Amino acid sequence: MSKYHFNDIEDKWQKYWAENGTFHANNKSEKPKFYVLDMFPYPSGAGLHVGHPLGYIASDIYARYKRHKGFNVLHPMGYDSFGLPAEQYAIQTGQHPRRTTEENIKRYRKQLDKMGFSFDWSREVRTSNPNYYKWTQWIFIQLFESWYCKEHEKAYPISELIKIFVEEGNVAINKACQIETETFTAGEWNSFSEKRKEGILLQYRLTYLAETEVNWCPELGTVLANDEIVNGVSERGGYPVVRKKMMQWSMRITAYAQRLLDGLDKIDWPQPLKDTQTNWIGRSEGATVRFEIDGHDGKIEVFTTRPDTIFGVSFMTLAPEHELVDRVTTMEQRFEVSKYIEATSKRSERERMADVKSISGVFTGAYALHPFTGDRIPIWIGDYVLAGYGTGAVMSVPSGDQRDYDFAKHFEIPIPNIFEGVDISEEAFADKEKTIITNSDFLNGLNYKDATKRVIEALEQKQVGEGKINYRLRDAVFSRQRYWGEPFPVYYRDGMPQMIDVEHLPLTLPQVEKYLPTETGEPPLGRADEWAWDTKKNSVVPNHKIDHETVFPLELNTMPGWAGSSCYMFRYMDPNNEEELASKVAMRYWENVDLYLGGSEHATGHLLYSRFWVKFMFDRGYLLVEEPVKKLINQGMILGESAFVHRLEGENKLISAGKIKGQDLQPIHADVSFVNTSNELDIEAFKKWRPDFENAEFVTEDDGSFKVTREVEKMSKSKYNVVNPDDICERYGADTLRMYEMFLGPLEQAKPWNTAGITGVHSFLKKFWKLYHSGKEGGFAVDDSKPSKGSLKTLHKTIKKVEEDIEAFSFNTSVSTFMIAVNELTTQNCKSREILEPLTILISPYAPHVAEEIWNLLGHSESISTAPFPVYDQDHLVESSKEYPVSFNGKMRFKLELPLDLDKGEIEAAVMAHEKTAQYLDGRTPKKIIVVPGKIINIVG
Repeated sequence: MSKYHFNDIEDKWQKYWAENGTFHANNKSEKPKFYVLDMFPYPSGAGLHVGHPLGYIASDIYARYKRHKGFNVLHPMGYDSFGLPAEQYAIQTGQHPRRTTEENIKRYRKQLDKMGFSFDWSREVRTSNPNYYKWTQWIFIQLFESWYCKEHEKAYPISELIKIFVEEGNVAINKACQIETETFTAGEWNSFSEKRKEGILLQYRLTYLAETEVNWCPELGTVLANDEIVNGVSERGGYPVVRKKMMQWSMRITAYAQRLLDGLDKIDWPQPLKDTQTNWIGRSEGATVRFEIDGHDGKIEVFTTRPDTIFGVSFMTLAPEHELVDRVTTMEQRFEVSKYIEATSKRSERERMADVKSISGVFTGAYALHPFTGDRIPIWIGDYVLAGYGTGAVMSVPSGDQRDYDFAKHFEIPIPNIFEGVDISEEAFADKEKTIITNSDFLNGLNYKDATKRVIEALEQKQVGEGKINYRLRDAVFSRQRYWGEPFPVYYRDGMPQMIDVEHLPLTLPQVEKYLPTETGEPPLGRADEWAWDTKKNSVVPNHKIDHETVFPLELNTMPGWAGSSCYMFRYMDPNNEEELASKVAMRYWENVDLYLGGSEHATGHLLYSRFWVKFMFDRGYLLVEEPVKKLINQGMILGESAFVHRLEGENKLISAGKIKGQDLQPIHADVSFVNTSNELDIEAFKKWRPDFENAEFVTEDDGSFKVTREVEKMSKSKYNVVNPDDICERYGADTLRMYEMFLGPLEQAKPWNTAGITGVHSFLKKFWKLYHSGKEGGFAVDDSKPSKGSLKTLHKTIKKVEEDIEAFSFNTSVSTFMIAVNELTTQNCKSREILEPLTILISPYAPHVAEEIWNLLGHSESISTAPFPVYDQDHLVESSKEYPVSFNGKMRFKLELPLDLDKGEIEAAVMAHEKTAQYLDGRTPKKIIVVPGKIINIVG
């Protein structure tokens, strides 16, 4: 029989798809559209492992299925190609990050092609290509030239704001738009210098320069976002991170906080991810209160969700980074405060938030004044208060907040009880619903709601506070001190940022000698010899030409990693358009992404920032939709099976797994490629890989083998448990890899990889191939014979189940369904085209290469990719007959198949006429015949 030569088949059809542009989507089609997208990868030097394609396979199955269902499918792919790893490699080797990135992309492309994905490569984008990041720079300029009106909840051109200032000043705008900045009249605005006007406008623009508390990683020489820090160190390299103030570009994402929350109700995203974004945005209702400082002009402003507890304040706590700390600290306390601030700077915000057990703080020596009683309240600093959340200050009510309570107990600060009938001797009382206020002047006897309302009225009457909605969400720091990122289209005139005219974009990265920060601490772009902007020539010129009249210095920072990924889904719609991000025609047709697959780890990074940018672009009329993605699926993770050798603590001796008997051992990762299916280590290969163990003693099993222990962990190069998909494709084929990854378990769940288990799926595909062939010669054997009822039933129950599974993204159960169908059809010896042709289409989304080959053998000259999906006919599943068990005195003797439409009398007549009935009765007359139609027949003798 013809063998299943999967390598030849897969090479053949991958070449065919590429040469014929089989999966190229058209922006003009009568078909309904469907846009399927994967989160595009960062092309790392390690390439893809078998865990990476999981989401790509799932999205590809769905994209192929939708083509079969008559949709015009857009399924593009590109690369998020700016990134820190390429820059770190450049620092180590001197090789330009562009070269490293291009080499990595070539490898990724080769790997992706080998797996048979139906990507439209004609639309490929790379975030590091100037013709792409031109549009990232363009969006940045639009953000700079816009402001947000809270009254109308919409972004508008900054020119409209300037017009209001010219005609009215800013008093009405500040009130309507909840902006807290200096107020001025129209006359005052018109008298301001240009520099002062620009400084004021920066307080309204949606992207702005400001001194910001940031996570600074000295080793990497750059600012890191919160999601780039793990356990207080950088995710990349594990380097220490400290908090420091720097002049940075920021994005005013906080303006969109409420819309970002409201929009979650309109999109089909996983609820856990929605919850993550909801918590990250962190909407809370309460009041702003301003406390005067005894002996100082400044005021401490706090936001509290429990203004009803204001008479329980016994101390104030400022974040160590709060701007007032230096001003209010007394000489006696200055040394202790400085020491504490330095220690706190070495802890990230996340680390401080997560640490609920440690209690630390220092008294500043200063006092605030209670807004109602005038009592002096000591001002402390404590690292449990964050400068980046709220106002960076807390009115501490130890009787009503456990953290304040623990702090007060630790430092022996008074804890006044303001809750009627509550014992606070052991812990704070935080139950709002059971609260009755006492010891609180005009609030005595009131419950939480009434007291809150009353105190807000009193605060507003005294003009020392007001009711307010607050958000945990902070503006996003947008500057990075790196080379390999999008350059800002910004130059500086008189210290104020100016935008390069859009028609002169892109502003491309300059050449630098080294990719490190300069000796004076400037970012790597500070090393460029040509990094100045000539406003007459509208081009980059050498730095020595800077005269601050027509030639000005350019911005030295670059944009963060999320800049290029925030609107990339719209560039795929019209990737070669040189005039706009995408044409209105293309955007009107494709709208937004119908199905997006990617990891949940991007919940508060890429996915949140993308929603922000899209809402902004919608406001300004550049996009036609307010959300980037309709439906999102977070695929689970394929885990690796790590291998460990165990070293005896303090000795150069390794103990085999079977010889471990409670010794003090240190587990050490071993590369899984040195371990066979019996968990036996290739000792010589391990020694070559780890020369430090070349002279180690290996305590082996009695048979001389050395066995490792196994543990399921995240698949990672650092854990040496990576399985290369290239090897799997070479040995078993891409169709086997695709089906096996789906077979491992539900898409959203984590599941361990086991190479040994892949043989079952490979055997199935060989059996599937064999179904279409027969005889000694192994020729193609599909014929035009009429199918049996059994074969029709098998086909149509398969159609029904596979379609239901694909629509529900339950791909693992589809694979099982295919296996059952092939087993049944093999048993039925089915060779009917009427059965096997639709079956080929059904399996095509999962195993496209073998499906194309069989489709071709069936006589089709066109690709199977657009063949109509088979239609389920329930008539083939309706049973027309029933196989009855016929019992004599309750004991089953034989089975009899009868039509289901017979009544009781007809069933009784049929069974009595059967020869086996006469045999078992042996001439006797039955006393009774029990018939239950559709179930049983029992003859009582």
